[in-house]
Order: sequence, then C-alpha cells, then structure tokens
Amino acid sequence: MRVVDSHTGGEPTRVVLEGGPDLGSGSLPVRAKRMTQDHMDFCQSLLCEPRGQPAMVGALLVEPSDPRCLTGVIFFDAAAVLEMCGHGTIGLMVTLAHLGMAAEGSHLIETPAGLISVELHDKNTVTVTNVPSRVVQRDVVVTLPDLGAVSGTIAYGGNWFYIVEPSPIAVLPKNTPELTQAAVALRRQLNAEGSGVRVDHIIFQDPAVEDEIHGRNFVLCPDDTYDRSPCGTGCSAILACLADAGRLSPGQEITQQSIIQSAYRLSYQPGEEGQIVPKITGQAHVIAQSTLMFASADPFVNGIPA
Repeated sequence: MRVVDSHTGGEPTRVVLEGGPDLGSGSLPVRAKRMTQDHMDFCQSLLCEPRGQPAMVGALLVEPSDPRCLTGVIFFDAAAVLEMCGHGTIGLMVTLAHLGMAAEGSHLIETPAGLISVELHDKNTVTVTNVPSRVVQRDVVVTLPDLGAVSGTIAYGGNWFYIVEPSPIAVLPKNTPELTQAAVALRRQLNAEGSGVRVDHIIFQDPAVEDEIHGRNFVLCPDDTYDRSPCGTGCSAILACLADAGRLSPGQEITQQSIIQSAYRLSYQPGEEGQIVPKITGQAHVIAQSTLMFASADPFVNGIPA
C-alpha cells in the first residue's frame, strides 16, 4: 500500500494513494458508510501501532462524484470514519502539491460532508472553506462525579462537537492525561443521556495567554486521542458559537491555538438559515513516503488494538 505522511500543526495525516479497499460506486456518504460497515479492520491496520501512531488520521483517495473536484476523499481514524477533517484536508492538499498533483490556486475536494473549497497558497499553506456550520443546542449540562456539573454547547462543523468554555481543567500540556480522561467520560455520559445527536468530539476551550491569540483548545477525537492541531472542524464549530453569541463579526480574523500551541487563522461569512461558512488557514509538512507491507503471517497485521 503506497502512502504519504504529513503533519498539520503536529497532527499526522496518512494519505492512501494505492492499495486501499474498493468501496464501489455511489455517493461519498454511501461509500463512507460502506467503509464503516466493512473495512474498519483496514483503518486499524493502517493507523494503529505498529504501522501507525496515536492521533493519526487516514485519508483514502476515491473517485469524486462531482467532476469539478480535484479528488474525493474519505477521512478516518482508528475508531471511526469521519464526515470531514480540517487538518486532514490541509495535509491532503500539501501532499498532492508535493506529488505534483495539485497546483497553487483554488480547488474543490469532495468529502462525505459535502464539497470543500481549498486554496493552496504555497507548498505548505492552505485555506479550507468548510461546510456550513451551526450551533445546535446551547447550555447542555452534564454532571460527572469528578467534575460536577459541566455546561457546554453542541455544534456542528463537519463533525459533531460538545464545546465547554472555559475548560474545567486548564488547557496546558501537563494536564493532557486529565483532560483526556475527563473528555472521554464527558462524551460517554453526554451520549448516554441523549441529546438528539451523537457527539464524537469534545472541546475544552480556554483563553490564550498571548494577547494576539483568541484561545487555546484541547480536542478529543473519536479514537480517544487528542488533536495536536487546533482541529479544523472543531474550529468551524467554535466559529459558529462565536457568531451565534455575537462575539465575532463576519470577516474578522482570529488565531486559535491547540494545546501544543500550533495555530490556525480563522474567519467566517454568514451562511443560510443561521449557519456560517468557516475559513481555516494552516500549514502542513510532508514527512514520509512509504510502501506499507501486510504479511499474512504477521500476528499484528491488523494493528494492535488500543
């Protein structure tokens, strides 16, 4: 299997160029559902150790349904097929540029969440115009034994998020284990109680220390690892919250940091029916080109379960 690895703000993306599963025909959502039902062993073999690493997201190139698109892509982590992935889209475009498959300028990418507009500024810098994002439910309270009552907002940014601001635990690298444990428990309880949607990501958001930075976040992904980048779909959901609360004007740009202090530049424009159209600008760097081997005699050919 031929792959190219990159990282976007520290968050790894593995683009599958050849050797992935045949998902047949149909729309991207149909093919993504097929991948969920029939090929999660492929996802785990690619992203779990020993071939993969914690937090790695895969990007399977597929034929787009829309001929205007540069490519179709289905993103996934070791636990779930994703509707969309912001850092992965940035990593994908930088990978395609590295391979000579994408020129600087504007392109369309087809994902299960919809068509994504991207601008490749140079070999490392990409702006993603994401799918329309929105606030779904405010003031959703979840009570946990260790944290007490926590209030957050459910928002959609290409994936489903529960956003807690301020964070009940300071968003600092030294607190990563505690933040992870709290976020896993919070998501489990939130989905057990039922909110009308199944939340797959948790965001703890704090103000940043630096004056020029809007905030710093911790983002828990479906595979229970944290996003090293500020999370593109998560930033889209954050923008929807800021717009909904009147805290950010259309076109006004802010900088969002991750827990490791990598950054995206963010802005939005109004969308239809109260939605917003987010823009995320970030940088990615290619770090490897590999041919992965899958020997039938390998006891861990399907990866080491987390």
